[in-house]
Amino acid sequence: MTTSSDTLFGTDGIRGLANTGPITPVNLMNVAAAVSLCLKRGNHRHLAIIGKDTRLSGYMIEPALVAGFSAMGVDVITTGPLPTPAVAKLVRSMRADLGVMISASHNPYHDNGVKFFGSDGFKLSDEDEAEVARLVHTDLSSHYAQPHAMGRVRRMEDSIGRYIEAVKMTFPRGLRLDGLRLVLDCAHGAAYKIAPTIFWELGAEVCSIGVSPDGFNINAQCGSLHPEQLCARVIAEKADLGIALDGDADRLILCDKNGTLINGDAILAIIAGYWYEQGLLRGDGVAATVMSNMGLEHFLSTLNLKLYRTPVGDRHVVEAMRQNGLNLGGEQSGHIIVGEHATTGDGLIAALQVLAVMQQHDLDSTALTNILKPFPQKIRNLKNVDKSLLQDTTVTKRLEKLQEKVAKTARIVVRPSGTEPLIRIMVECQDEDKIDALLNEAESILFDGKVNKLLNPDRQVEAAS
Repeated sequence: MTTSSDTLFGTDGIRGLANTGPITPVNLMNVAAAVSLCLKRGNHRHLAIIGKDTRLSGYMIEPALVAGFSAMGVDVITTGPLPTPAVAKLVRSMRADLGVMISASHNPYHDNGVKFFGSDGFKLSDEDEAEVARLVHTDLSSHYAQPHAMGRVRRMEDSIGRYIEAVKMTFPRGLRLDGLRLVLDCAHGAAYKIAPTIFWELGAEVCSIGVSPDGFNINAQCGSLHPEQLCARVIAEKADLGIALDGDADRLILCDKNGTLINGDAILAIIAGYWYEQGLLRGDGVAATVMSNMGLEHFLSTLNLKLYRTPVGDRHVVEAMRQNGLNLGGEQSGHIIVGEHATTGDGLIAALQVLAVMQQHDLDSTALTNILKPFPQKIRNLKNVDKSLLQDTTVTKRLEKLQEKVAKTARIVVRPSGTEPLIRIMVECQDEDKIDALLNEAESILFDGKVNKLLNPDRQVEAAS
């Protein structure tokens, strides 16, 4: 095996460079066998549903997973290209035991990964992931099914139609999108057929981009991570709103008719304010990660609502929602969990919630950009850096002292990326002129004195606003 139990799962499943490390056919066949053994409940025939995005490597990964499940006596249904949240929905509606999504989300085509959902449609717990990671490194052949009991495999032909109808049902009954002109960027990803159909069937005029996947162009200078093309097209088309998804459509970024971006924090504020007004918001708060802007916290406080902060990853957001009785949560990056309708981030459902606000209040999209006033924020990505730095107590204590010193006016978050080889430093401050100095101070703590020997001397610094 090429992976160790403490590195197999990141913040969003298993992910890596296709055909290397954990993302090889042999390893993933064993992962499927391990998941089967870990999640088997009772003596019934177990069922796994497998969806994927449009990456070329999906054609390698899918049969590897099918082989692992079949060997363990688990039946399999494959769906072809389908958004991550659609797989989570199908698990519940089909009464399946497991859902699997083959995707590296917003990453480029050469990366791929696997996300797992339990029978309840929620992502696996930390405990289940740890057990799977342990089992992968054991000989599971004694658990293989006898020839007559091997899993059966078939293709589901109507998965797209099922999901389209499920998403449309989340839009307020009697409301339509007639008169709205939308630009929709599907990132050449899993929703390239589904998303345009949903908005068109609800009455919008849709200009679609990023709907010609070739196995290599997923997320390539398009989608929620690269919305520049979307913004330009919205202006050129004189559209009312721009909608950008990522490769597996669990992430959403918007732009108004002037091309001004509306990120996940702002989307949460828009939906939370509207739901609060309608008496639909449960739990008197919203869940979001440590990366969400202090401006969101301030906005919610004006409504006497609380922001429940979590570690990065929509799985942690969902857990906080379940623990605190919340029905709304998300990430600044655009993962929005609409708990009334989904168990994981769903870009299409979140977009429809925002469009419902626009239609029911007769709002111009420029009004959406004024709902949240974010504090100035910058993110600095440190490449080729040993992530074990953040386990050094000297480093962590100095970072804590720095945060304590500026707690009243600023927030500093230093964390390892769960999906890329990076350490991220995020600073937000009411006084924008102080942000760079705080970034430099946090970085100097990481690269100071005796801990400097842990670093790759070829480290690179990448700024992100």
